[in-house]
Amino acid sequence: MDRMNWTEIEIILQGLSDTQEYFFVICLMMYLVILLGNSTLIILTLLDSRLHMPMYFFLGNLSFLDIWYTSTFIPSMLIHSLSQKKTISFTRCVVQMSVSYTMGSAECVLLTVMAYDRYVAICNPLRYSIIISKALCIQMAALSWGLGFLNSLTETILAIRLPFCGKNVINHFVCEILAFVKLACTDISLNEITIMLGNVIFLFSPLLLICISYVFILSTVLRINSAEGRKKAFSTCSAHLTVVTMFYGTILLMYMKPKSKDSAFNKLIALFYGVVTPMLNPIIYSLRNTEVHGAMRKLMTRHWFWRKG
Repeated sequence: MDRMNWTEIEIILQGLSDTQEYFFVICLMMYLVILLGNSTLIILTLLDSRLHMPMYFFLGNLSFLDIWYTSTFIPSMLIHSLSQKKTISFTRCVVQMSVSYTMGSAECVLLTVMAYDRYVAICNPLRYSIIISKALCIQMAALSWGLGFLNSLTETILAIRLPFCGKNVINHFVCEILAFVKLACTDISLNEITIMLGNVIFLFSPLLLICISYVFILSTVLRINSAEGRKKAFSTCSAHLTVVTMFYGTILLMYMKPKSKDSAFNKLIALFYGVVTPMLNPIIYSLRNTEVHGAMRKLMTRHWFWRKG
């Protein structure tokens, strides 16, 4: 078959066709919680001077990343769930795939950076302010975004060079990179190899570094004589550990599970990874965090006095 021009290609996203109405309501509510929760954390870290610390700087980056990541596909996903026409243009699909891949890769690196921050805070507290300087924070955040962009750019360039010449149907609710390249009417071995290599670099390598960081953290915490001291030390990284467990747990389940004919189960895993995790992140980080609670009370008090005035 002849290769089609980009302007001629429309991609059909099948979505969760059996439960579209419930799917719309649930995802809309979760998206609103994502926007509200992550935006609130960003505002708090910007306005409250007590949160002008490396941990909250990285947390603000994570919240900003989650907003952008979910905004690349949830609005169009909601529209498709109520529409008879489930198509998306080739260009929009590529943009959606590229941006979401950038954010996913950047989050892997950012979670590793946050683990390093917690490692220094607990294992080398006296030199924490010297090691984790403002300049280093900016450099590590920029590194996270830059590496995510480069990984996505490489995969996207290799994907759009493929010839597409058949009926383009993706049995998913988003333009996912592996499903996208499988639409090509040619050999995609190079794409599959680069995707696998990207998974090793951006999934397993960061996970290994995070595990190493927590081995050192755990050994340091166990050497603390006071039970209260151990509890306080571990509480500073419990939120990050919970987020890492959810994030990597769903990703590893999605990519390492045996091939299954149950596509609905695969979509639910992707939904948890892409929507539920970004929704829970700000809740987990603020649930038992007294500094975030104090910043929220201060912001609400200031707003109340402003309205009274």
